[in-house]
Amino acid sequence: MKIWKGYAYPLGATWMGTGTNFTLYSHDATQVELCLFDEVHGAPQTACIPMQERADEVWHVFLPDARPGQLYGFRVHGPWEPERGLRFNPAKVLLDPYARAVAGDVQWAPEMFSYTVGHPDADLVRDDRDNAAFVAKSVVADQTFNWDNDRLPRYPLEETVIYETHVKGFSQLWEELDPEIRGTYSGIGSPQAIKYFKRLGITAVELLPVHAHVDDQHLLDKGLTNYWGYNSIAFLAPDSTYSSWGNRGEQVAEFKQMVKNLHTAGIEVILDVVYNHTAEGNQLGPTFSFRGIDNESYYRLVGENPRYYFDYTGTGNTLNVPQPRVLQLIMDSLRYWVLEMHVDGFRFDLAAALARELHDVSRLSSFFDVIHQDPVISQVKLIAEPWDVGEGGYQVGNFPVLWCEWNGRYRDTVRRYWKGDEGVVNDFAYRLSGSSDLYQNTSKNPTASINFVTAHDGFTLRDLVSYNDKHNEANGEGNQDGESHNNSWNCGAEGKTEDEQILALRARQQRNYLTTLFLSQGVPMLCGGDESGHSRSGNNNAYCQDNELSWQAWSRTEEEERLFEFTCKLIAFRNEHPIFHRPKFFQGREVIDHLKDINWLRPDGSEMDEGDWANSGTRALGVLLCGDEMDVTTFEGQPITDDTFYLCFNAHHEQVAFCLPGKDSVVWQLILDTVDPNGFLPDAPTQVAGTEVMREGRSLCLFKQVTGSDEEAKDSARAKAREAARTAEAAKIKAVRRRSKKPVISKDLTPRVE
Repeated sequence: MKIWKGYAYPLGATWMGTGTNFTLYSHDATQVELCLFDEVHGAPQTACIPMQERADEVWHVFLPDARPGQLYGFRVHGPWEPERGLRFNPAKVLLDPYARAVAGDVQWAPEMFSYTVGHPDADLVRDDRDNAAFVAKSVVADQTFNWDNDRLPRYPLEETVIYETHVKGFSQLWEELDPEIRGTYSGIGSPQAIKYFKRLGITAVELLPVHAHVDDQHLLDKGLTNYWGYNSIAFLAPDSTYSSWGNRGEQVAEFKQMVKNLHTAGIEVILDVVYNHTAEGNQLGPTFSFRGIDNESYYRLVGENPRYYFDYTGTGNTLNVPQPRVLQLIMDSLRYWVLEMHVDGFRFDLAAALARELHDVSRLSSFFDVIHQDPVISQVKLIAEPWDVGEGGYQVGNFPVLWCEWNGRYRDTVRRYWKGDEGVVNDFAYRLSGSSDLYQNTSKNPTASINFVTAHDGFTLRDLVSYNDKHNEANGEGNQDGESHNNSWNCGAEGKTEDEQILALRARQQRNYLTTLFLSQGVPMLCGGDESGHSRSGNNNAYCQDNELSWQAWSRTEEEERLFEFTCKLIAFRNEHPIFHRPKFFQGREVIDHLKDINWLRPDGSEMDEGDWANSGTRALGVLLCGDEMDVTTFEGQPITDDTFYLCFNAHHEQVAFCLPGKDSVVWQLILDTVDPNGFLPDAPTQVAGTEVMREGRSLCLFKQVTGSDEEAKDSARAKAREAARTAEAAKIKAVRRRSKKPVISKDLTPRVE
């Protein structure tokens, strides 16, 4: 075999047409060997090549005879001093951190640990047994692919609707697909899936982790797997378990074909990425890659005792992001997925852990700095899960510009409101109008808020209205795992029931949640399966359930199909009406002709005042949105206008009478009513302003103005507000006069609520 000197860049294994260049970074290694294999498991290595060249702490070699599909790994020599954070062990074949493809899975055995399992000294004694027969192998991948002038759709955030789903779970049970592509990248990119996404009206699919990951031994021992995949081990490799084409580089081409198909249909691809930790766990965990290559560089170690790991993630370790080479790995990975794989954005799991410098989360961290100045990554969608499990890790509203955030405040508030909790209405109004309290002071727009009611983690929408408590017994942890505080309500019975009244209320609550989600300002995210009422039987932590509990069902009941049709119409309605996805915050003040762009009304039609907002018993409110006062323009500077709408929210358990706002010349048309099983009304009735309409308990309705001007629609609300102000001022004057004989000058006060 020919062995040439090679290059120190780029990192990883790069097929260059005339051979493959191999590189590996390690600061403290004393020697590195490149191992070649013909088989993934069982067979010994076919070659072990010392990498003699080293530049800038990067070991490198070029093999003219190594071609795409070649299996390889590294053996890294160096000190075994765990108490100093050094854990080199050349008996262990290691995955390439820059592998573009990984073949096979981990075969769990004591050899997969770099220390002697069961020894009285725990992780301090080195295990010298060879693990080559058990470890997954890195693959030399061919990056050539015919993209046919593929372009990123680049939807503005205000026009984005996200559909969160799992590659396998989405199509595993879909009989309309050929069996060989169910649960694969090809399934997501199939014509049937694209037709479904287009019918639903979403603009982006957000895929749960697709980086190559490891199934934990303790789960496999219980007959379970790490189904969600938040256990990454190779940040540039698409997981081969979702591939129908093969695992020796074919999975890369299949992923690209999926993206190409989705882009052709105008659908973006967002990846849920896990850079905060790896699958190697704490000091008692296995050695797959990073720990054996350069433990001290890749992980945050406890300064005074580097045998141990800082754990801001709940997984045993935290990646050492401030270290330049680790930060480079993350950035190289992100750029690879954009430039080579053509993805449109990222959702960063436990993103607060990435922004920790010494210990605290910092808006000035090196992680933010490099992303903000990067000409590639700064131009795609960046979504943070803005928390981790460490002290000070909850950072909702604190991520810098360019970043959107999963808005946990939105989820919790909307759940509490429709559950009927007291004292929520003020916070609910903020969430409905884009969470200006979280984002406006940091020069952001409503699109900084990724709104969601449910996600992969937690109850499904159907379970949210069917269970008060989690039911995670199937996870094998005695129902101790998962969140206990879910802000859920079972509507009167726990789990399955035949009670028609309870079932009707649950169906209405699902429509309430969905309507709130898609008529809120911000970017809505729908959890896959919620559009048709998927249930996980009360399991709110189904991370290990790779079965029908998690897989999306395609054989639907009449009720489930009705919910799907309602969701499609709801998303289409949102997409058609820019007033529900503004790129700017409402100003809550007079902007044009003395008219406000948003009015918050009591059920009697008068404006909400401070007392109403502070009243813990307030659960009903009206929202008047005027399409003529949007103060938004097209790219060419033309004003964007829309219809005028009136929304009635009633989270009381009993009926509430709402007075339709406006002068007598104003006519309102009821176009959506969550009490109706279909939601949208085909024969929408009309009613004159001033009419009182009774709204059922826990219901939401939407009226569209069909006659009259915005001025006339708001007239009654403004008049009632002025009358209320005069009454309040008169009462104040009367009270003062009782205490003093001095004259008091009256003021014409107009309440203002923002």
